[in-house]
Amino acid sequence: MAGQWRAGLLLGLALSGAAWAAELRLVTGDDYAPFTGQSLPGGGLLTQVVHAALAERGLSATLAWQPWKRGYLKTLRGDYDATFPYVPGAQRQAEFLYSAPLFVAEQHLFSRAGDAIEVADLSRLAGKRLCYPLGWQPPAPIQALLDQGLLTRHSPLGLNECARLLLLARDDLFIADRRLGESALRATGAPASRFHRSQGVFGNSTLHLIVPRNHPRGAELIAEFDLGLAALQASGAYQRLLEAYLQPPELSPAAP
Repeated sequence: MAGQWRAGLLLGLALSGAAWAAELRLVTGDDYAPFTGQSLPGGGLLTQVVHAALAERGLSATLAWQPWKRGYLKTLRGDYDATFPYVPGAQRQAEFLYSAPLFVAEQHLFSRAGDAIEVADLSRLAGKRLCYPLGWQPPAPIQALLDQGLLTRHSPLGLNECARLLLLARDDLFIADRRLGESALRATGAPASRFHRSQGVFGNSTLHLIVPRNHPRGAELIAEFDLGLAALQASGAYQRLLEAYLQPPELSPAAP
């Protein structure tokens, strides 16, 4: 009986792509290179991944660009079917269903070469100025320092501004995935030798497509999307997208 139920479920999912009466309504935010951005090829790496995963299931979607907070709230109230890419968080998980990971990110500390900071030496952060974009959730050890008042946070709209302020010595460090951080540093036009990327990491974080829990077909949409993403990965197309989009790192983990 269990086998028949599973077979019926899979058949239903296989046929459900055609049942969506209209294109899915997606929304994302700008200036999150290389993952999303209006000026990036194809809207960014994860924009391409999301569309390709949906296409694997015969689904198409329109994409709107909104400020991050606005897009999130408008998705929650039903103006959009889904938004991306978001990391898990307690409040978000209470309100949204999460897809399988679109991308697994490693969080590094970025600082100036003359004041290199490592993850293993967080005591050195006392009195420092952290640049961390508005709405981003810091790793737990960093949040503890902020809560204790040992570290000051500055929250601009995007990571590129953090890289610029780091270069100008107005802020002392920022935290980002390796590829995100290096992309932001390249945008400053300064040589890589001016900066330092920590050898250690805070651990992995995952980026997801999310659908409101109150969406009438939210669970079905997540199931469809996950099947499409799995097919994309199994065929090798996901890896080819990554290799074509992401440039080799320009920063040594221990830049002088």
